[in-house]
Amino acid sequence: MQQDILINWSPQETRVAVVEHGAVQELHVERTLERGLVGNVYLGKVSRVLPGMQSAFIDIGLERAAFLHVADVWQRQPDGEPPAFARKNEPQVPIEKQVFEGQSLMVQVIKDPIGTKGARLSTQISVAGRLLVFLPQDDHVGVSQKIPPAERDALRARLQALVGDKTTGGGGGFILRTNGEDSTDAELAEDIAYLRKTWTRIKEASLKLPAGSLLHQDLDLLQRVLRDLVGEQTQTIRLDSMEQFQRLRAFGQEFMPAAYGKLQHYKGERPIFDLYSIDEEVAKALGRRVDLKSGGYLIVDQTEALTTVDVNTGGYVGARNFDDTIFKTNLEAAQAIARQLRLRNLGGIIIVDFIDMVRDDHQQAVMSEFKKQLARDRVKTMSSGGFSQLGLVEMTRKRTRESLAHMLCEPCEACQGKGSVKTARSVCYDILREILREARQFNPREFRVVASPRVVELFLDEESQHLAGLSDFIKKPISLQSESAMGQEQYDIVLL
Repeated sequence: MQQDILINWSPQETRVAVVEHGAVQELHVERTLERGLVGNVYLGKVSRVLPGMQSAFIDIGLERAAFLHVADVWQRQPDGEPPAFARKNEPQVPIEKQVFEGQSLMVQVIKDPIGTKGARLSTQISVAGRLLVFLPQDDHVGVSQKIPPAERDALRARLQALVGDKTTGGGGGFILRTNGEDSTDAELAEDIAYLRKTWTRIKEASLKLPAGSLLHQDLDLLQRVLRDLVGEQTQTIRLDSMEQFQRLRAFGQEFMPAAYGKLQHYKGERPIFDLYSIDEEVAKALGRRVDLKSGGYLIVDQTEALTTVDVNTGGYVGARNFDDTIFKTNLEAAQAIARQLRLRNLGGIIIVDFIDMVRDDHQQAVMSEFKKQLARDRVKTMSSGGFSQLGLVEMTRKRTRESLAHMLCEPCEACQGKGSVKTARSVCYDILREILREARQFNPREFRVVASPRVVELFLDEESQHLAGLSDFIKKPISLQSESAMGQEQYDIVLL
């Protein structure tokens, strides 16, 4: 499957679209002000050691001093063995015996600053690649715990053979990431070379720059495109900023020579995302309903616990009989659902409710097509293997980043994310009950209701008799005030 990668860059935001045969398959967004510090490596200077808290404050050039706890100090063993964290069973060396004021330390941010708290640091440096994590202070070769146990030994042996010993391989430890489970030896070797070259640059910078300097920043989205998204099927990588194009070329030439030749500077007059109507696709991906070409449609609901996808025939009546109509709709839906999972970056538990099929061969064909489309996903997916007793397909997709909806949207102020609001009549009755409750506790001269125009209009028209009846019952006047800024469920009852 051939693909093109389009990059729209602006000072405030970078957007990347992966396009296959004119259809957007993935969308990645990074905003300049929302980039965190986690993963950044600094040359810090110890400004204060606090033995009572077993912590130290480190100046890394930010507004607030960062925080280093003794548990995050990478200790070199006394017998000259490679550095390692103190094991839980072993006595921990006090922090005042490991660091001192004025000392220069290479540190890495493991938690972003929040509010008045500074960033949390570690002296264990790790550099993440596409398939591997490099631990330059260790010689351990490991495999992610999320990879099935039966496969770990073979993968660890493969990686150990590629890494080699200190004299031939350059030292350092590696951990195979989950998405590197199916990678080839060539891909792993390329990632090893990239990570070792990156570490060499970090060490060289630490010898030249003063304390408080940034030595290494986790790759931005532009650079991650070359590291993570480009493959053999990628034809072109088009970028609409000359300045960023030159920066990306320099990065690609040094670290990703295979992707370097695919870079192109887009000079067209039309915005690059207009070439494939990508903004329209983004707008559709934020909605619940996805229309299929046949006339059927999907309903996608994303909740905190899981995501559900419901398939409907809609207006599709093109097949010879009802069974064929359902079968054709489900086949098209299988392709569309896999694409929507990638485009929306939906993760966690996903439940798909295909239209019920009577024939077993139809079920098998739809499931086979669905698995085939899921296999194209660069994010790890696992399905239950078939239809459940209720006719549902249960699957999971690894969470790698925020979903598109969580990144671009926020809960509606009117409905607070529920997706619906009470009717104006329901709000009227809530107000009547609240007035009755207040009248039993207080004895004001008058009650004034401040509410949205629709609620006030209903009180003046259809609900006027009930409002007048309540006023007579509590023997107090009730006045109305319309407030256009209020949502339909919002109201205030003022005691005058």
